[in-house]
This record gives sequence, structure tokens and C-alpha cells, in this order.
Amino acid sequence: MHDVERDMEASQQFLQGVIRDVGPDLLHFNQYFYGAIANDVPRVVVAHSDVVSWWVAVHQQEPPATKWLEWYRGMLTRGIEHANSVVAPSRWMLNSLIGLYGKPGHSTVIYNGRNPHAFNPHMTKESRVLTVGRVWDSGKQVTLLCRQNPPIETYIAGSEHHPEAALRSGVLPGMALLPNVHFKGMQSEGQLRQLYGRAAIYAATSRYEPFGLAPVEAALSRCAIVANDIPSFRELWGDDAVYFQRSDAPSLMSEIEKLATDSKLRVEYGNRAYQRALRRYNSDRMAEDYLTLYHALLSARSAVA
Repeated sequence: MHDVERDMEASQQFLQGVIRDVGPDLLHFNQYFYGAIANDVPRVVVAHSDVVSWWVAVHQQEPPATKWLEWYRGMLTRGIEHANSVVAPSRWMLNSLIGLYGKPGHSTVIYNGRNPHAFNPHMTKESRVLTVGRVWDSGKQVTLLCRQNPPIETYIAGSEHHPEAALRSGVLPGMALLPNVHFKGMQSEGQLRQLYGRAAIYAATSRYEPFGLAPVEAALSRCAIVANDIPSFRELWGDDAVYFQRSDAPSLMSEIEKLATDSKLRVEYGNRAYQRALRRYNSDRMAEDYLTLYHALLSARSAVA
């Protein structure tokens, strides 16, 4: 990651050539760097995540100053300053971005969405918990489920090995081998669909989550959501999830046990999460919101011309 500067410059030059050849009406980027590309075509930059806000959420302090971080902050600031519109997947993410880098000229929130037909909310539920996330990622902190033996069978799906070999270790902090915890490793979409469909409860353990597609996928599978009590989850799930005390493993176990021993409550929260995801976090609604933004930017450009 720290050697990325030259690669980003080269990719931008390549992209400028593509723009010249294709002549697009609008540019939609999922990378901050390209927000400052030299072109008069309207540019949308989507702020899916950010290194500094991740660090603050995980470590409760600003990251140490480095030459790379100075470049990163400058790159991100330029990208959002020059973008015609900056989109974030939650109000929390947008406010974090503004607090760290300044207010863009135009910004909006467009919640992510998934196709409900990709998931099965009608499968017979089993008394089990599911979470999906990189096991080694302290932002996802799925190891909260490994601090003590969960009251019911618990499945953890996601990569167990850090992509950088130097940062891999045999046992991750806070992770113990427990009889009710089952590591499933990387799963295909079809395998995840089955895991979501069978799980009665989904544990959203992240301490940093600008949006969180996995809880949406679980909700569209009619799982009851037990979520870490962080602002983004409160914004996204409101009263339609159960919350545990922030990053507190005993509280997480307590909330799981309440749902595991009260089938009526568990079914109620599964249905509430399902209905909320259907209304708010479906892919058709997301596409409509982006098309509305595109039309507004193109109309503004035409008015100026």
C-alpha cells in the first residue's frame, strides 16, 4: 500500500486516455484519487471507507504521522475538493469524512443495496449465530465471539489469514478454540446464501463500519441482527436490531442468549430486520438514487453551458 503513489499516477494517465477515447457524460469513481483528475466531465466520488477514520475507530486516536500518511491525506483532500459530488453510504461516514478532510462542495448519502432475490428468507432456521468478516481484521473484530464459549452454535465465515505474510500469526489476539465456534473460512456466494438462510441470528461485531453489506444480506435472509452499539449501526438499523454494549464480549453473549432462548422475540427481530432491509437497502432503490444524482449533475452542467 505504501508504494502506491506511482501506480496511482500511472493509472490516472491510463484513465485519462480512456476518457478521451470514450467521451463519457459522467464519471463515477470508487477511489478518491480520481476525483481530482484533469477533466471537465462531472465526477462522482464514493467514500466507501477511509484509512484514518478506520484507525481512529479501532485505536481511539489519530494514526502516527508518516510520509505516506501525509500523501494519503493530501490525495484524499484533493479528491473530494475537486469532485462534483461526494457520496457516502451512511450519514456517519459522510460526517467522519467532513471532520477529517473538510466539507465537499456537494455531498449526499446513498445507502448501499442488495438484490433481495439473491437471498432466501424462507429457509427453516436453526439455533445458530453467523458472522461474516475477515478474522484478522480488528475493525471487524469477529473474535468477540471467541472470548468465551457462545451459548449456541456460532459460525464465522471469512479469511483467516492476513494478506501480508509478515503480519500473519498462528493465533489471533482474543481468539480461543471453543466447542461452539466453527470457522468456515472463505465462502462462495452460494455457500453464504445457505449460511445466512439457516442462521437464526447474525452478529454484527464491527467497531468500524461505514455501512456493512453482510448485515443487510443477513437481514434479507430474515436473521435477527445483534449489532455493536456504534453510531453507523444505530443509523442504519434503528429499533429493528438488538444492540450489545460497544465492543463488549460478555454483553454480546448476553444478547445472543436472550434471542436464543426466546423464539418469539427472535422471530420478531428477524422479521423487523427483513422488512427494513427490503424497504431501505435494496439494489433498485440504490440504483434509482444514483440515477437521480447523475441527472441532477448533468442538468447543472447543461445549465452552465
